[in-house]
Amino acid sequence: MTGVCGCCGALRPRYKRLVDNIFPEDPEDGLVKANMEKLTFYALSAPEKLDRIGAYLSERLSRDVARHRYGYVCIAMEALDQLLMACHCQSINLFVESFLKMVRKLLEADKPNLQILGTNSFVKFANIEEDTASYHRSYDFFVSRFSEMCHSSYEDPDIRTKIRMAGINGLQGVVRKTVNDDLQSNIWDPQHMDKIVPSLLFNLQSGEGTESRSPSPLQASEKEKESPAELTERCFRELLGRAAYGNIKNAVTPVLMHLDNHSLWEGKTFAVRCFKIIMYSIQSQHSHLVIQQLLGHLDANSKNSATVRAGIVEVLLEAAAIASSGSVGPTVLEVFNTLLRQLRLSVDYELTGSYDASGNIGIKIIKTHEERQLQEAVIRTIGSFANTLPTYQRSEVMLFIMGKIPVPGVHPALTNAGSGGCEGTRMIQIMLLKSLVQVTTGFQTTNMLTALPNSFLEPLLSFSLMEDPEVRLLVLTILLSVIDRHDNTPKFSSISIISDISVLKLKVDKCSRQDNLFMKKHAQQLYRHIYLACKEQSSGPQHFETLYTLLALISMELANEEVVVDLIRLALALQVIEMRQKEVPFLLPEDVFIENPKLPASLEKLEGDVLFQQSKITEVLGGSGYNTDRLATPYIPQFTDEDRLSKRKSIGETISLQVEVESRNSPEKEERTPAEEITFETLKNAIVDSVGMEEQERERRRQVVEKFQKAPFEEIAAHCGARATLLQSKLNQIFEITIRPPPSPSGTISSGYGQTQSRSVPVYEMKFPDLCVY
Repeated sequence: MTGVCGCCGALRPRYKRLVDNIFPEDPEDGLVKANMEKLTFYALSAPEKLDRIGAYLSERLSRDVARHRYGYVCIAMEALDQLLMACHCQSINLFVESFLKMVRKLLEADKPNLQILGTNSFVKFANIEEDTASYHRSYDFFVSRFSEMCHSSYEDPDIRTKIRMAGINGLQGVVRKTVNDDLQSNIWDPQHMDKIVPSLLFNLQSGEGTESRSPSPLQASEKEKESPAELTERCFRELLGRAAYGNIKNAVTPVLMHLDNHSLWEGKTFAVRCFKIIMYSIQSQHSHLVIQQLLGHLDANSKNSATVRAGIVEVLLEAAAIASSGSVGPTVLEVFNTLLRQLRLSVDYELTGSYDASGNIGIKIIKTHEERQLQEAVIRTIGSFANTLPTYQRSEVMLFIMGKIPVPGVHPALTNAGSGGCEGTRMIQIMLLKSLVQVTTGFQTTNMLTALPNSFLEPLLSFSLMEDPEVRLLVLTILLSVIDRHDNTPKFSSISIISDISVLKLKVDKCSRQDNLFMKKHAQQLYRHIYLACKEQSSGPQHFETLYTLLALISMELANEEVVVDLIRLALALQVIEMRQKEVPFLLPEDVFIENPKLPASLEKLEGDVLFQQSKITEVLGGSGYNTDRLATPYIPQFTDEDRLSKRKSIGETISLQVEVESRNSPEKEERTPAEEITFETLKNAIVDSVGMEEQERERRRQVVEKFQKAPFEEIAAHCGARATLLQSKLNQIFEITIRPPPSPSGTISSGYGQTQSRSVPVYEMKFPDLCVY
């Protein structure tokens, strides 16, 4: 009887008859639309039948796939798509299971057309917002299959492109469907991201020639005309744009691994492009997370080749330029500490020729020019990060870098490689000073006292007296950057005698109270170092050009009446004038600051009108209301031992010098004995003595603890009582001295025993001389 019912169409369930009626006899005719409308109406009227409709459609589709009746397969998928779009009832979950089962069947097929068909249906399904959540649905298969399609190696290039694009669209659909569904397995888990992100990067790399065209997601008017690379970029941007704070790391880590595995750091171009897309796509407040991951990756590759490290640094440079002011994040100094550490390691590698700290011959050959390129890239990156910081944080970074610069004789040598130590120290000094130049470029501050505190200014000026001319020039450049707050430096690029300075269009503001305080505190120190820098024999034209600009900036940025007079005194001491044009043109800046200046062999006969005339300057200044009394005193720099500290070579000399400075600056200088000379033996004995004292102190403490743990109570009480008695006796002595009444002006009295003692009279009864009373 069952078999008879199965053969009779009239006895078949209505939903099956409605499903059968949508299939024409000839699949070329396509879906029967009238019957499809009946099936849709039935599904909406009887939603409890929706799961059975889906199961039956799935059964027919599986049979048609097995029989290679692909026309009917397309009709079945079209029907499923229309039912999905029309039905949003609670029973749709069971229908979706049947739908996903059919999509999976198509994706597992060998035919590219079926794979693309299944993918298109899945993408349509992904764009549907379901009314009810699913607790048991899994998309793991689709992530794996779509990722595999992204790497398709089909022989026909056109079909291969279509398969790859279908895979990209499929991954985009999975992300859209799961990213906001808390009940689904987290798509941001590494097991999924490790498949999705490399698949996208693989296709993005195929279009490496095209640059990222805009910071916003790519909007294509005709998506079907997109290349795989363009489609990938759009999908990658969408993925990153949906990433929350806790998901950034899982999204970026596969990018770093992909670039590592395929050696893409060395080319830089693709790596930079990837992170441009990342930085433009993520939410701006998450930028510092990407920066931190890049810094961590840089540390992890510390012993990799210089080209790899340089590639990571270049990416950091671009990322910092794109990111907002919060790109550095909460750990500002840690960012700069990492970059400075890489700078120091690079110098170390360059000197030792090995990545092994022990100095053994490394497996990889270190190329000096590559390390130099890395060092320059790190310095540029430090400047890029500094430009994103507010003024107060940039000041902190300046102090931080200054504290890292080694001072000869104080910091240990950079390397253990014999004569490489001094050279290493010099190289790291130059690198860190170049970093400071980058940090201070464009630095704007309204308060010079906070911008140049003692902890920064004093070590910086000490470097201005180093024997190395390159170090001195860098220090002068840093001073220019910090003092110049109105961008006047470029206007002094050509040094010449100008009768009317208004042609320079200088920007000058009135000197503030803070600036006056700064000059009152540090002016003489600045003048002294400028004077000494001018006397350096190894200084070249560039040094004097910078010194000229520095003096000009001080006269505009920090000048009050007293500063102007002092600057003229300094100029009188330096002599660098109308008679010179006639008699000694080689003393003019136009003839000195050229490539081949014509200087005489001797300058001994210079006198008279070719030099600055103090009397004339005094007359002009006096007429302008300046106090010119100080001009009568020639400027003579006050040499201090601090000025020569930077030229000391040994730690013994440095410490001895510090002891002498203390003794000279002390108010009891005349009463003190000469400072003891500290030698290596003295230091050695001091260290040994301090160790012995520590041992004695530990032993004494151990004995005290042991006594209180083991001694009888009576003994401990007696010991404490004795100490209390001693304390009381001392207090009584103090009270007797302080409370004893003063001698009375009324005289003395005799005691009964013939002894004389002072008679105590109350203060209000004392008689004071008239001159003592007010």
